[in-house]
Amino acid sequence: MSSRQPLVFKFATEDWEFEQIHRLNYKTFVEEIPQHERSPTQRLVDKFHAENTYLICLSGRTLAGMLAVRGNRPFSLDQKLENLDSYLPPGRKICEIRLLAIEKKFRGAQVLQGILALLWQHGIERGYDLAIISGTTRQFKLYQHLGFVPFGPVVGTGEAQFQPMYITLETFETTAREFLRSSPSRSFQPSAVNFLPGPVAVRREVRRAFEQAPESHRADVFMKDFAAAQKTLTELVRARHVQLFLGSGTLANDVIAGQISLLGERGVVLNNGEFGSRLVDHARRFRLEFETVEAAWGKPIPLTEVRKALERSPKPGWLWCTHCETSTSVLNDLDQLKALCAEFETRLCLDCISTIGTMPLDLTGVYLASGSSGKGLRSYPGISMVFHHHDVAPEPERLPRYLDLGYYARQQGVPFTFSSNLLHALHAATKHVDWEKRFRDIVDLSAFLRQRLIELGFQLVGSDAVTSPAVVTIAVPPDGSSTQMAKSLQEAGYLISYNSEYLQKRNWVQICLMGECTREKVVSLLNAIQRVVRRHGLQPAPA
Repeated sequence: MSSRQPLVFKFATEDWEFEQIHRLNYKTFVEEIPQHERSPTQRLVDKFHAENTYLICLSGRTLAGMLAVRGNRPFSLDQKLENLDSYLPPGRKICEIRLLAIEKKFRGAQVLQGILALLWQHGIERGYDLAIISGTTRQFKLYQHLGFVPFGPVVGTGEAQFQPMYITLETFETTAREFLRSSPSRSFQPSAVNFLPGPVAVRREVRRAFEQAPESHRADVFMKDFAAAQKTLTELVRARHVQLFLGSGTLANDVIAGQISLLGERGVVLNNGEFGSRLVDHARRFRLEFETVEAAWGKPIPLTEVRKALERSPKPGWLWCTHCETSTSVLNDLDQLKALCAEFETRLCLDCISTIGTMPLDLTGVYLASGSSGKGLRSYPGISMVFHHHDVAPEPERLPRYLDLGYYARQQGVPFTFSSNLLHALHAATKHVDWEKRFRDIVDLSAFLRQRLIELGFQLVGSDAVTSPAVVTIAVPPDGSSTQMAKSLQEAGYLISYNSEYLQKRNWVQICLMGECTREKVVSLLNAIQRVVRRHGLQPAPA
């Protein structure tokens, strides 16, 4: 006897999936629950089919179960109950859940469990915080066990009677979670909404590009995509050249340190946060001669002090700094730094790992700059990049092969094995992007998020400086715990940054808008933060 194939939970996308949905719909709501008239076709196409999102469970190519979600009014319950909103909690974003159906041979906790996990994920991503349902009276106890609240009169007739019910997101987060945990067959681990600085949420086409079969880094299609990705990146930041490396942004900064070491000149490193401190460390490890200009965390670099450092004799040959000090959200003034370096004929080197892809960036006049694939460019981590305008020669006597920028340039950017999966994902993430719209959207979302956080009573780090729109740093009140706040949000389905040592040390958390993000997700996050605030007393209500 053959064993049943593993269950897969997904959103319906294929024609054959929709055909099975129509047939299961008929079996359930014509043959089992006599709600509709019989038909010789034995298929029932829902009247809201074009607007439904179907959450399904597959066993191979067999549909085991399904559920439909729809957010457009009027709902089916609008047509059955007058003044539907009078029964519901006010101020909510509502969706309607319909057509819960499971094939008889698959009935049991496992299929329902997975569909509910997918429903929870979908609700979080769309910003729904209230769901309504016409629950068959045959399963009334199950719905109540899940936390649904009955309201209004029973609708329908005969054997097809349904009880209108609703459930809030916060109730579903607790009661459904306990229900799902009660089954040993599958843990409740839906994907959370990602507000991390990396890895970030990526688009579906990026995931598909990454999932292609690996190919040779010498193949023509690979080299074509490689050159196209380079062209897109250089045009985005107005640089003449870019070299790509397999590694994190730290590798790109090591490559920059290697190039600076070839100059044989003293320099200046600016430090006003964790990542400025890391540049200092890069410089020390390469035994560079330099002085440091510092500012307190959350403060901008004092340009008067930078000028004094550049005026010293012998004249510094280079200056290295972060554009966005990601640990605090503070932006260092790139235009002013460019002007100062041009005035003193000093080479400006830049860590722009957190700004490329999140805000307009012009690297004209910048000697070397580092970037990364896994942040604002919205691809997978694993590719770093160094931008430059000048021609670079290999230095086989003075630099390790893997850190020799000139060697990469001489070899058309691919001297060693390169991951085709990461490259195709990066290319998919960066081509055909309306960058101006993306930058505007991040600014608008950031302004909305910051204002709402201030209204909740939170103190934002760097509030007296110019900050990145893509990084919001929150100082949790002393009587609260940043770790507790972040873990509570994680349990509710939201990932924010808190686990870095420098954040934990200062009781800070960060909300980042670097990946795929919508206003609905931000609103949903803010609602979750309000619930956490009330639950843990992290901050008194603002006056």
